[in-house]
Amino acid sequence: MDNELIYLDTYVLQQDMRIRMPKSILENLNLERGKSRLKIYYDPLNKSLVLKKEDKDINKK
Repeated sequence: MDNELIYLDTYVLQQDMRIRMPKSILENLNLERGKSRLKIYYDPLNKSLVLKKEDKDINKK
């Protein structure tokens, strides 16, 4: 990873594969519920999932 990681919280993976996201990500990433999209990457070197904010929103064309 190019930057230091910022720990936000720990959650259990739900039965239906959902992950509950901490509310602090809304502020830290300037996200809007139901509009913002996150790209999901796997970092095999660190065995980590990386979420990155997509530049465009769902409702914009």
